[in-house]
Amino acid sequence: MKFSRFLVSLVLVFIGFYAPFMVFAQSCDTSCGDPDECSQKIAKCQEEWNAMEKAKAPHVSALSKMETDILAFQNRIKGIEADLVKKAAAIAEAEKELASVLALATRRIAALYRRTQTYNPLLPFLTSTDVGAVLRAFTYQHVVIDEDKRSIAQTAVSIRDLEARKSGLEKERNTLASLKEDLDRRALSVRKLVGEASAYQTKLSSAIAALSAKQQSFLAAKLSGLNLPSSLGAGPLYCTDDRNLNPGFSPAFAFFTYGIPHRVGMNQYGALGRANEGHNYDKILRAYFNFDDYQDKGNITIKVNNGGGVNQGSVIWTGSLEEYVKRIYEVPASWPAEALKAQAIAARSYALYSTDNGNNSICATQSCQVFKTDPKGGAWEQAVNDTSGKVMVQGGQAIAAWFSSTDGGYTFQNNDVWGGSHRSWTKRTRDVSGDISSFADLQNKAYDRSSPCFYAAQGFRNEYGKSAWLKSEEVADMANVIQLARKDSGTKEHLYQPDKPNPAGTDTWDRDKVKQELKNRGGTPFNSVSSVTVSGVDWGLGRTTGVTISGDAGSVTFEGSEFKDFFNLRAPANIQIVGPLFNIEKK
Repeated sequence: MKFSRFLVSLVLVFIGFYAPFMVFAQSCDTSCGDPDECSQKIAKCQEEWNAMEKAKAPHVSALSKMETDILAFQNRIKGIEADLVKKAAAIAEAEKELASVLALATRRIAALYRRTQTYNPLLPFLTSTDVGAVLRAFTYQHVVIDEDKRSIAQTAVSIRDLEARKSGLEKERNTLASLKEDLDRRALSVRKLVGEASAYQTKLSSAIAALSAKQQSFLAAKLSGLNLPSSLGAGPLYCTDDRNLNPGFSPAFAFFTYGIPHRVGMNQYGALGRANEGHNYDKILRAYFNFDDYQDKGNITIKVNNGGGVNQGSVIWTGSLEEYVKRIYEVPASWPAEALKAQAIAARSYALYSTDNGNNSICATQSCQVFKTDPKGGAWEQAVNDTSGKVMVQGGQAIAAWFSSTDGGYTFQNNDVWGGSHRSWTKRTRDVSGDISSFADLQNKAYDRSSPCFYAAQGFRNEYGKSAWLKSEEVADMANVIQLARKDSGTKEHLYQPDKPNPAGTDTWDRDKVKQELKNRGGTPFNSVSSVTVSGVDWGLGRTTGVTISGDAGSVTFEGSEFKDFFNLRAPANIQIVGPLFNIEKK
């Protein structure tokens, strides 16, 4: 009965788990073309994941108990198998003993038969004169006959018992084999289903991650709305120092980023700072790129198009690489000669890489590098002539010598910023003139510290002095939003900035709603904050790793990138943190 009850429990677990798995194993794809559709699909995938987790949880627990029961059952089976071996051995020994008993019984049966056929109890009395002897012989004969009868009967009983034991043993063996087969089959099925459910959750997680990546692309679109230049080709940089602006309220908090995107390759203001400190073009370039040497490729023909990328639009200019570089407008001609030379070599290298050594056309905007049909002349043309034909190569091929205006003291590998595989010529650089262990050190030692966008709060509102300063309750809302998303990721579609239409096509929860939803899930929301501090920085890589917020709900610490992403989703207007390294100011 215990075996039967155990197997019934396996069946119930099997049936109970299978049903919810089939219910929630629905489609979850990553194809979406706009924020609304992406957010809806993220929510759907997350809903399925949560439902699967809820449905799976009791059965995972049951399976854990069942695994324990299976182990105990298997140990019991081993005990039964050992007992069967002993029984089989005992039966075999009994068969040996019974063989000799059967031989004796056979002889006794034969003797008994002869006695009963030939023995006449009156004959001794008729032939003997010794009555006592006759009586003794008569008694002996009956004793022998009775003993033979008992022995024969006992042998018959032993044979029946042995046959019963053998039959019972065979039944136990068959039952045990059936139980083992049934147990293994059902346990395998349940394990398979739990495994399939977990695999499906993994698939859902991958889909959510893919969709979230697309959501990140919409964050990137919001970032592009700031119109921050990728290089100096767009002209002089303009970044407002919000420390000089009065928002009209206090306390006020602003989030200052070091540098502006994209931080890969040569830091143009960093090259300026290095040149001012006496670095020649080779030292400048090797600070930002891994390359083998220079090669002369100035005679290659370059084609320029009027589109937004490689091989887009129509070709508007054709000429040699040297003539092309003379028409690059990326840095002021007033900069030191070594900085201009470094830019000229980088421009050649980038053009050759982008056009596949002239086989394709390159655009004339910041999407490639800024080109005008008229030569720039002056000190720039002199720098081009002084580095005539020079291109940075690695493995004999020109490298993609990316550059940007202001990196905030740190450059990164291409995959750190854009994903994909690492291009070996890009490198992580702490672009400073000494050791760094504080924000003050960075602001004193970074080579690009002269850039107006080296340290800036990006974005503003029309009110509050057109600044990026946030109120205490707005920062409290940031903390509540992150805590709510941690407790229930399905709420994310409601956590966009309240002052713009919800990109998920649903309702955006305001501060009060977020606080209530957080309370409903057992959280303690902030109403106001008294301090917001950077609690962790990786000074080697240039990343803010922790942000601590303190207020009427105590203190909570968030991982730096987590805080940045939610900040950019929730912050009003176009206020954003635009890089991995940021600091917090209080007014």
